[in-house]
Amino acid sequence: MKGVNIVRSTVLALVMIAAAGPMVSTVDAQTEGGEAVAIVVHPEVTIDGLSFDQLKSIFLAEQQHWPDRSRITLLVRAAIAPERDLILSEIYGMTEDRYRQYWISKMFRSEVASGPKIVFSTDMLRDLVTVIPGSIGFVPVSEVGPDLKVIPIDGMLPGDEGYPLN
Repeated sequence: MKGVNIVRSTVLALVMIAAAGPMVSTVDAQTEGGEAVAIVVHPEVTIDGLSFDQLKSIFLAEQQHWPDRSRITLLVRAAIAPERDLILSEIYGMTEDRYRQYWISKMFRSEVASGPKIVFSTDMLRDLVTVIPGSIGFVPVSEVGPDLKVIPIDGMLPGDEGYPLN
């Protein structure tokens, strides 16, 4: 009976999260829409590039570990960020509502221990990706600093012709 109550509580919490609507941050979006987005990883992640299909697999939590078997921690900007819209469109192919439903379903089916970590500012993402081992996230290309490891996608960097997140 105790297990049933835990499941019911979990389902109720997830339904309440979904019904709450998009998360709103008091931090203004830091870029204008249309800017290229760079994929950044923790400095010790042992990869030097990803295919777009690999990137999509990571963001969909189909791949949850790096080749060295370290856990991937997905950092995603809050719903107010314009770069999130680009990621939802180009990587997930989903609306905000569908994205939330996707992660609730993955957690409910125990396919992931938790959903992506929601980050409320670009500065916060830049800080977290440098301190959380195995982390991956995205930032507007204008916010990339020397402390961030930018990962080429299909051999291309932001700004290159054909880069998928321009």
